[in-house]
Amino acid sequence: MHQYPPRRSLRAKGMTAVVAFALLLGGAGFAAWKLEWFSGNGNSVSFGKAPASASASAASGTGGESPAAPSASPTPTGDPDVLLPAGPRSNFKQTAKLDDGTVIAKSRVAGAESGFEGDVWVWTPKEYGEAQYEKSAFPVLIALPGGNGFPENYWADRSLGLQKAISDGVKAGTSLPFIVIMPVLNPDAKYYYDGADIPGQPRIGTWLTEDVPAFTRANFRTYRSRDGWAFMGSSSGAFVGMKAVLQYPDRFKAVIASGGEIVPDSPLWKGHQAEMDANNPEKLAAKLIDAGGPEVYINFQVGTKETGKDRMVRFQQQFGKGPVRTTIRDIQNGEHNGWHYVRGMREGSLEWISKVLKGPQPATG
Repeated sequence: MHQYPPRRSLRAKGMTAVVAFALLLGGAGFAAWKLEWFSGNGNSVSFGKAPASASASAASGTGGESPAAPSASPTPTGDPDVLLPAGPRSNFKQTAKLDDGTVIAKSRVAGAESGFEGDVWVWTPKEYGEAQYEKSAFPVLIALPGGNGFPENYWADRSLGLQKAISDGVKAGTSLPFIVIMPVLNPDAKYYYDGADIPGQPRIGTWLTEDVPAFTRANFRTYRSRDGWAFMGSSSGAFVGMKAVLQYPDRFKAVIASGGEIVPDSPLWKGHQAEMDANNPEKLAAKLIDAGGPEVYINFQVGTKETGKDRMVRFQQQFGKGPVRTTIRDIQNGEHNGWHYVRGMREGSLEWISKVLKGPQPATG
């Protein structure tokens, strides 16, 4: 198996979370936990109501295809930024169930633009299914893992608590009810690809920034504008999320980058310096500053027991100006793992990103 630098090891920790927790519970406790957590796993899942325009393709649609052109007429809410799902509808299978009844489900997505086919996990908050929001769009948070990022995305593991943190934040008034989209980060477990279109390799940059959003728009009520789109990621996933926001500030507005790296370092870049520079957040930030915008928002998270803060501080000092808005959140006693990054999100990063994105609007009258 390919050996990764220490910063790439977070996926393994996330993947063992369920097993470790089960061992702690033991015997009958594990049986009850398994019954609760995995009840309904493998069953088909339908998120929200399919619009009439998508009903014809609901049974056979596969993810990854571009949605039909949106109607020029105003949406029922009167907000022209709301984009109803135009299909084709994807097939979803439940992979986990949360205590509030919401579920995480997986779909196989064939990327029309990248040509890459991979798994994507999805979670919607309970508000997404409520009648008062049935004509409203919801903000999207694309969550990227670290490590290999293949064949799993550890943010789809409920034991890390990402989805519950969002639900608790909604109740407390500190978080928007995000749709969480969790794609595989890499095309295989042999190399890491920096979330980019490295010449001669699978077009993972296109997969993450075009195909995954297209799949999301096809299946969910989203916003047309970048005000409803953001990334979050840990370790190598933090780098990819930050890069995507800086590369495409017209599509994505913000990122929570936890314990991440700042510059590309895949060994596959050898011989492709110009292409690597085009995927370097430092160079992208400088270009955005020279262009004068649009504004993007980067919230770094770092545990006080891990390394890497010096790189974040240096980036903030050099590029945190003009349209590049940066903050750094210290997670006290935090280490390089998903549980501590979720704690940082609870302690303030979810509230931070919720203030710069657009939330759903309930029906009136």
